[in-house]
Amino acid sequence: MLAESATRKKGCLECGEPIQGRTDKKFCSDACRNLFHYRANNAPINYVRNVVNALKRNRRILGELNPGGKTKVHRDKLVERGYNFMYHTNIYRTKVGNVYVFCFEHGYLELSENWYALVRRDEYLEKAGDGQP
Repeated sequence: MLAESATRKKGCLECGEPIQGRTDKKFCSDACRNLFHYRANNAPINYVRNVVNALKRNRRILGELNPGGKTKVHRDKLVERGYNFMYHTNIYRTKVGNVYVFCFEHGYLELSENWYALVRRDEYLEKAGDGQP
């Protein structure tokens, strides 16, 4: 059994080339090992990076369109600037049933006919600054 496994050549997990050396080696070179692990870990890292970038972009757009803290804009203006309605950080429901969608401290309430009320909740920033939840 030992002789059979010693004569059988294992292939590199990245490129498939035969592996020389220790019996427990998985890669033919450091380059293949690095590339294998880069590919394995890259997809989740890219996904998180893309979500964070979308959240930052949404926050920036809401902030630029609402410098005073409260205004009304049409949906087309948000879409034109690249706002992605799929990404937000939280939802706030009022006692009367209004649903505000927030991207960090900036948010909106959908009104009617593609109009949105933009708001800013500075208390979110105050809570984050003092370390309290």
